[in-house]
Formats: sequence, C-alpha cells, structure tokens
Amino acid sequence: MIDVSLAELRAFALVAQHRSFRRAADVAGVARPTLSHALRALETRLGTRLLHRTTRSVALTEAGERLLQRLAPTLRDLEDMIAGVGAGGDEVGGTLRINAPEGGARWLLRRAIPLLLERHPRVAVELLTEGRLVDIVAEGFDAGVRLREAVPQDMVAVPLGGDTRFIAVAAPAYLAQHGAPVTPADLAVHRCIRQRLPSGKAYRWEFERDGEEVLVDVPGALTLDNSALMVEAAVGGLGIAFVGEPYAADALGDGRLVTLLADWSPPFPGICLYYARNRQTPPALRALIDIVRGG
Repeated sequence: MIDVSLAELRAFALVAQHRSFRRAADVAGVARPTLSHALRALETRLGTRLLHRTTRSVALTEAGERLLQRLAPTLRDLEDMIAGVGAGGDEVGGTLRINAPEGGARWLLRRAIPLLLERHPRVAVELLTEGRLVDIVAEGFDAGVRLREAVPQDMVAVPLGGDTRFIAVAAPAYLAQHGAPVTPADLAVHRCIRQRLPSGKAYRWEFERDGEEVLVDVPGALTLDNSALMVEAAVGGLGIAFVGEPYAADALGDGRLVTLLADWSPPFPGICLYYARNRQTPPALRALIDIVRGG
C-alpha cells in the first residue's frame, strides 16, 4: 500500500483545481513552498508526475487528471463528514462551493444565499463565477448553475425560476436614428454589439418562429464577453444587443431599452442549480435546495 498523507492529497487537489500554486496557497492559508514540498513528496511516493510546472502556469498530466477526477469528490465527502461531526447533532455546517455564471450567481445572492446563511450560521459559501461550463465534480464543486439545456444528463437539476428567453434590445435614441429591424435578416444593416463566448468563438444570435430557426452572425464594431456590459453599451446607444431577458429587465422597465424581434424570441427552460446524482449530497447543499424549492 502506498503511504500518502491527506495533507499531500489535499495540496494536490487545491493546486490542480486552481491551476496555480499562489492561489492554492492563499486558499489553504499556507506558504507556497509548503505546497510545492507536499506535491513533490506525493509524486515521489506515487512514482509519477502529476503536474506540468512552468514559471507562469500549472497543468495536469494525464495521471494528474485521473487522480483529480477520483480524489476531488472523495475529499469533499470527507470534509462534509468532518463538518457534520463538528457542527454537532443535526446542525448544518461546512463549506458549500458553487460554480455559476454571473446571472446565476446574482439570482442566488438575491434570493437564496442570504436565507441559507441566516438559517445556518455554520455554513460558509464559496460562489465562483465562470462563463465556461466546468466539470463540477472534477474541480471540487458541490453544485453548479447553468441553463437547463446545458446541464449534463447525469446531474440532478433544480430550477431556479421559470422559463427565460434571449432578446434583442436597443435604446430609443438608436432606433430613432437607424430604425428597428423587422426580421433577423435586417440585422445585417445594423450596428450590433457582438458577444465573445468563453470558448473564444463569436456567438451567433439564435432566433426561432413557428418552427423556423435562424442563426445570424451579426456585424458590429464592438465585441464584449459580459452580458451586463452589453446591456450598458446598448443603453448608451452603441447598437443592438442580444442578451438574456433578466439582464435587460431594469432598463426595459424604465424605458432605456426597447425589445426588438419579440416574435422571434420564444421562451425556453431557464437556469438550474445542479449537482451529481451518484454522490452523497452535503447537508449545506440540501439546505440550499430546500430554500430554492420554497422550503
């Protein structure tokens, strides 16, 4: 049996998840050399390299990827078990780690997390915002938030509200000068605020009406990667933006923006909180789910 310590395994998981010795050391509250020493000791005991290190980056080897996939959920279960014992009785405790896009994080911060922390003072929440879809189990998260259509099939999904839709919006001043598009094809002659996806690709706007689907690679001099900034740019008259309706709700409500091509923007299932079906659900996550469901 290979004699490895829990401290070494946790050091590896932190560095692997954060892809940085500095960030991992900050989270663990230790010096970077301490983590580096633990990683070298672990690799020596296992007889294989787990990380590719350069002066600026850290990447997992194939062996490191395999270890992280098995280790991350095991460490989380162990931490939850210890937190449950430390809390005593039925009191909920422990750290709840959630990965979410900005919109999902805002929903949780406004409607669920304050009540969770009020009800359960021993719970701590780490809410990390990220645009890309991550493997929440491999990267050590208890749950994620994504549009229902993006939730992996082997996950349990809990809706965070009703249906939503993406809409084209523009400021009245822009429309007074340039007119309003009547069909998606009309966008070809407009100034559009383009979006860069986390993958690096430019997002093609998606429209649908009566079963007809249309993808439009819109023109535009401005490209952003943040929906809130896209709304701000549209309010400033810089062009037409295409965003999730909740992002534009305030500006639509007070007249700073106008909805365009509404009949080409049908509703679809909105965002969900999701978590692994095949692992034990931490008490803090169960408490959050209860709040989300109105309990």
